Amino acid sequence: MKEYGNQPFMLKGIATAEDAKLAVEHGVDVVWVSNHGGRQLDHGLGTLDMMAEITEVVGDKADIVVDGGVLRGSDVLKALALGAKAVGIGKLQGWGLAADGADGVVRVLEILAEEMRVAMGLMGITSVGQLNESSICPAEAPTPSHEMSAWVNIPGNRLL
Repeated sequence: MKEYGNQPFMLKGIATAEDAKLAVEHGVDVVWVSNHGGRQLDHGLGTLDMMAEITEVVGDKADIVVDGGVLRGSDVLKALALGAKAVGIGKLQGWGLAADGADGVVRVLEILAEEMRVAMGLMGITSVGQLNESSICPAEAPTPSHEMSAWVNIPGNRLL
């Protein structure tokens, strides 16, 4: 494919380190980590959960883009800290468009930018270039999950 154009070759749908390794071995310029809803399965990993091993395999052989599960500015920062060069936010753009057309999309981007500024301030950094893997750590829910919780792992399948 690369020989047919002068554009970077992006491969979307990378979900494992093995996929990423094959992609860079075949000359892909951009590895796009995306599980296309894999988080909906009880055994699927989220894209950020896959980033450490994918980043290790890709190294500097290709850039990494990630999407999936991005709902806040802090999610964007997490993805960048884990090695992504760009972050896809399709769901948020869709919500903004549905809510208020083009103005809604602009508002979504404004909110994301503000959330990123606040999170960066709380982290004591002034640039996304200061982010790295040590900028984040896994966290446990401070309270048990329930139907109104932001934490997705609801015990006992109480929603069903």
